[in-house]
Amino acid sequence: MKYVLVTGGVVSGLGKGVTASSIGVLLKACGLRVTSIKIDPYLNTDAGTMSPFEHGEVFVLDDGGEVDLDLGNYERFLDTTLTRDNNITTGKIYQSVINKERKGDYLGKTVQVVPHITDAIQEWIERVAMVPVDGKEGPADVCVIELGGTIGDIESMPFVEALGQFSYRVGPGNFLLIHVSLVPVLNVVGEQKTKPTQHSVRGLRGLGLTPNILACRSTKALDENVKGKLAQFCHVPAENIVTLYDVPNIWHIPLLLKDQMAHEAILKGLDLLGVAREPDLEEWTARTKIFDVLQAPVRIAMVGKYTGLSDAYLSVLKALLHASVACRRKLIVDWVAAGDLEDATAKEAPDAHKAAWDLLKGADGVLVPGGFGDRGVQGKILAAKYARENKVPYLGICLGMQIAVIEFARSVLNLHDANSTEFDPDTKTPCVIFMPEGSKTHMGGTMRLGSRRTYFKVVDCKSAKLYGNVSFVDERHRHRYEVNPDMVSQLEKAGLSFVGKDETGQRMEIIELPTHPYFVGAQFHPEFKSRPGKPSALFLGLIAAACGNLETVLQNNGHVGKPLSNGHLTTKTYQNGNIFKSSNGLVDGVYSNGNGNGNGVHW
Repeated sequence: MKYVLVTGGVVSGLGKGVTASSIGVLLKACGLRVTSIKIDPYLNTDAGTMSPFEHGEVFVLDDGGEVDLDLGNYERFLDTTLTRDNNITTGKIYQSVINKERKGDYLGKTVQVVPHITDAIQEWIERVAMVPVDGKEGPADVCVIELGGTIGDIESMPFVEALGQFSYRVGPGNFLLIHVSLVPVLNVVGEQKTKPTQHSVRGLRGLGLTPNILACRSTKALDENVKGKLAQFCHVPAENIVTLYDVPNIWHIPLLLKDQMAHEAILKGLDLLGVAREPDLEEWTARTKIFDVLQAPVRIAMVGKYTGLSDAYLSVLKALLHASVACRRKLIVDWVAAGDLEDATAKEAPDAHKAAWDLLKGADGVLVPGGFGDRGVQGKILAAKYARENKVPYLGICLGMQIAVIEFARSVLNLHDANSTEFDPDTKTPCVIFMPEGSKTHMGGTMRLGSRRTYFKVVDCKSAKLYGNVSFVDERHRHRYEVNPDMVSQLEKAGLSFVGKDETGQRMEIIELPTHPYFVGAQFHPEFKSRPGKPSALFLGLIAAACGNLETVLQNNGHVGKPLSNGHLTTKTYQNGNIFKSSNGLVDGVYSNGNGNGNGVHW
């Protein structure tokens, strides 16, 4: 097993996760099998109980693991299925060591950070690195490890010590360190400053780790003299210093690494030059170029409570992006704070109220994502009501589906006190109820989590067609409340269709409004399995409906166009923002350069 460690210096938030993911993409393009591990130095056992304001979204895995959002980047970029053990936290390590101590496994020894904690970290890494995550048998060739936080943080010291020991133990040629650092540009002098990176590398070396490659974050490519200076003071060859400068979208990062021959430096450091091939990123490059030239917009109103922090909805945003690129549309997300739609805001902050409603009414589609707590719930109900009554494409995820059911019960069934017991425990009309197996005393890991199967009960529904006319789908869940099965027949008689249910038929998984162009709710989180080039079916449906192109997608069993012999989809022709279809109803052609002559980028 070969190991690539990615660390960060100077400041947090440099994009270590995207860098680690991009390194994985590059190595995978060289014909290698790749797995990933994320180390988070916080004491929480997992990310499940952390507020989105603290740490961004909680990403959910097939096995029910609630993990750091960077594992979402790994899964999306590498198209893998990771496990909860691919996310190591201080809490997990200490818990495992203490459990061993309580059982007497250490035979009376004094249990200490070194060697017991550091040994546990190394053993965890070696064990998890051997687990295949790409659907093939046998271990991967390379494990990419990201150490969260910034070098010098007190909380990450045990991990730094363990990784220093680990690098020595696995030996040269099996361990490579890539240090992501900041090279700021001071506007006063306009010069790229290397001192922060020098100090960061000095600190790293003082802790027993020596970087093999420097990945420098900067607004523009590093000047040659700056590279020379970094090489001299950081003891890293100039050819092993790459710049990760600002780009239009993160899909460029693997291409930046390839253009700067980072793969050769990595393969050389891991003694893999004779094993790996030249990286093949043709499909990745084509998709990135398409993304860059999209012009025809599609506006989606995101109605939520964490609208001030986009990372709280990172996977939802990525799934929207994957679907919009597949539909060849430029995604524009209008953030609508759910509370601003409510009547109370009209009195307290009329300008915010009007602005929120203007955004909602100007959108091509409405999305209400998952969430917890009662703040903004009434605003979400109003958004669902607006989308239902005005035939605006709507997708509700988890809470967004429950909101749609509550709104339908209130508005169509005239059950004005209909509610979820999450928001009103004493409601006389509980449309949404607490799950029997849930816990009201312990928050962490007590929800219905991970991959569960949904069976389609209505064969010709839109959702089934979007998924390719399959009889069931496996999607990931994260919820404590569910639609009350005792109210399902009443809701269905009024026109709401529960097209997807679990194997018992008692848990409602997908709702649709047959009389609406696209009104869909899912109890699961389809965004977690969306991939570049493989958009989530329900998100594709939302974007296609918002573009007025849903019928074409439904006719093609959830594909934007007819697959070509090489596996790529047929494409659309845009001329001045319009879509032109061929005579057979499929879309094909080139992207216009804006002058209306149809000449542009082919794909």
